Amino acid sequence: MSARILDGKAIAASLRARLAERVAALGYRPGLRVVRVGDDPASGVYVRNKDRAAQEAGFDSATLHLPADATQAALLATIARLNADPAVDGILVQLPLPPQISTEAAIAAVDPVKDVDGFHPLNAGRLAAGQPGLVPCTPRGVMHILAEAGVALRGARAVVLGRSQIVGRPMAQLLLGADCTVTIAHSRTRDIAAECRRADVLVAAVGRAGMVRGDWIAPGAVVVDVGINRLPDGRLVGDVAFDEAAAVAGAITPVPGGVGPMTIACLLENTLEAALARRAT
Repeated sequence: MSARILDGKAIAASLRARLAERVAALGYRPGLRVVRVGDDPASGVYVRNKDRAAQEAGFDSATLHLPADATQAALLATIARLNADPAVDGILVQLPLPPQISTEAAIAAVDPVKDVDGFHPLNAGRLAAGQPGLVPCTPRGVMHILAEAGVALRGARAVVLGRSQIVGRPMAQLLLGADCTVTIAHSRTRDIAAECRRADVLVAAVGRAGMVRGDWIAPGAVVVDVGINRLPDGRLVGDVAFDEAAAVAGAITPVPGGVGPMTIACLLENTLEAALARRAT
């Protein structure tokens, strides 16, 4: 069997084009502000990609860059200014943060209506309760990919590998909302390979290169690889051993070019939704 490749890059481009059309019809530019602390190279590349995508889609996007030795008070003051700025619809605090700053405090400081990362406890609670709210971008992107691929989720057995607050847990909630039967597997799961083999839809989000082998996958399963891992030779690979998995799965996302582009597209989607919601009140 040779798996169908789920092209997240193409799906993201289509979504960004639709968002650009909607923004062009608004009469204003939704405002997105990214707050970056320090000079982590990977964060720098990611932030530049976000800014470029936002500008191309017609958003008013800018990055506020604080030094690596910035205090928590300085970051919280920056967030407070953005919360109060009527031109700002969405705020994203780029992670990871330096050790002197509490990630939890930074996330909690963002106004929930401008929390386009979907990480604020209020938005996390809304998702868990099945209520409307801003949803974390990567899980939202996965749901777009599954929808575009025509994957039948109702009644499907879904396994989410990883339990982070950023991907694993919200991913499970979204799949549950789509009427899947959901299992979260993690580092303490007994016989994790067996759990994965039960999945009609397997979402891998653990940050371990090639952890998911071909014999972990049920024939014909849909495999979504959220992992992005850089090897010593510079190559980017996912959490799934791609060649092995593609020989067994029915459909699979590549790395790169799978989930990654969807994360940025869904950040813009969240920003547009936040802008519309703020102006509707």
